[in-house]
Amino acid sequence: MTETADVLNAVRGRVDPTPAERERLAETAERLVARAEDAIAELPVDADVIRVGSTARGTWVRGDRDIDVFVRFPPDLERADLEAYGLEVGNAVLPDGHEEYAEHPYVKGEFEGYDVDLVPCYDVESASDIQSAVDRTPFHTEYLEARLTDDLAADVRLFKQFLKGIGAYGSDLKTEGFSGYLSELLVVEYGGFEAVLAAAAEEWHPPVELDPEGHAEASFDDPLVVIDPTDPERNVAAVVSAANVARLQHYARRFRADPREEHFFPEPRDPLDAKGVRETLAERGTRALAVRFDDESLLGLVEDQRYPQLRRSLDGLVRGLEDHGFEVLRAATWANETAVLFCELSVAELPAVERHRGPPIHVGEHAAGFYEKYAEDPEVAGPYIEEGRYAVERERDVTTAREFAETKLASVALGKAVERLVESGDYEVYAGADVGVLAEEFGVELASYFDPRP
Repeated sequence: MTETADVLNAVRGRVDPTPAERERLAETAERLVARAEDAIAELPVDADVIRVGSTARGTWVRGDRDIDVFVRFPPDLERADLEAYGLEVGNAVLPDGHEEYAEHPYVKGEFEGYDVDLVPCYDVESASDIQSAVDRTPFHTEYLEARLTDDLAADVRLFKQFLKGIGAYGSDLKTEGFSGYLSELLVVEYGGFEAVLAAAAEEWHPPVELDPEGHAEASFDDPLVVIDPTDPERNVAAVVSAANVARLQHYARRFRADPREEHFFPEPRDPLDAKGVRETLAERGTRALAVRFDDESLLGLVEDQRYPQLRRSLDGLVRGLEDHGFEVLRAATWANETAVLFCELSVAELPAVERHRGPPIHVGEHAAGFYEKYAEDPEVAGPYIEEGRYAVERERDVTTAREFAETKLASVALGKAVERLVESGDYEVYAGADVGVLAEEFGVELASYFDPRP
């Protein structure tokens, strides 16, 4: 047996559900579906129940405790009735659950120790006829059940754990990684876990385009394109960032060169404490700046709303700093009990004056206008001529990154919820050694930031 086979067998022993787990899940799911069918019988409309997701397809990883149940209603049912009947069934099956909202409301709760999503959808003829985004999900299950063998399902579990280990699993907008469905499609398309890694390591040259059913009816501008075999207008990999495509390629090459279980189960990071943050900054000779928010209007958003706003705000902060002459080495954003925009700067303090160059003197009217604007201004030095242009030296409006964050943050592009907080002054700014206070909440994130890995 090869070294790779030894490693994969060891990983299978950790990710494959045990026979007892399988039996318990099957029995629980059967009782859950029966409860849903009993609730449907009380409705004045025909509907049926279908299980979807990884536990329905046998691709779930040991320890996962999720059961997804869809209730399919006739496609001519009014949307309001679908939502009302769906919630009625959900609340009957999961009386202690709660309502959540995607494209329409559904019920989430616990049943015999399993986390359950009970979702209403339309029973349409094909995925191209969908009336809501969730309508295509049953077609995913149907497509994969026809193609997933026991061996391929086992390889899907390997691939999912590999993606978790490298930090690229999850289609949420925080992770921007590979969904379970995408993972399954890739394993089916290439014929196994090792084949996926071989393709990623040796063949992928983004943009990568895969079309399992040969639809070729739509074009997408994404680093990874996998046409949904049930819906040719959809790229299953649309959310996957270029960084996560590259991350998979990097670790695929690493694993093939040096197969180790640590690729699947990496050691957790030790968090930095405040002293460690200060010492690290001193060693690097950089200055840090952090803007922190703790308002519920931001933190109460679901992650798929919060992280795009934080990333937009971070981009705005970085651009604003750089436009004012500060040099940002790297930046990141994190959210937990609070949310933080974090910048590390190689230049965080500037002289009191800055040079402002005008147009070339030979352009006539524009050059004259620049000269006349500043010629009698006692607040500037100049105008003078430099390399064929007028130039002046004027006082900067801010000289430190901290001052910029405290007085100019409202002038940059921000996410809407962040913008409201900044306009109301509901945020805190930390600079230099003061950012050590973040370690209490973000010690692991700071450790990862200062010791970056692919």
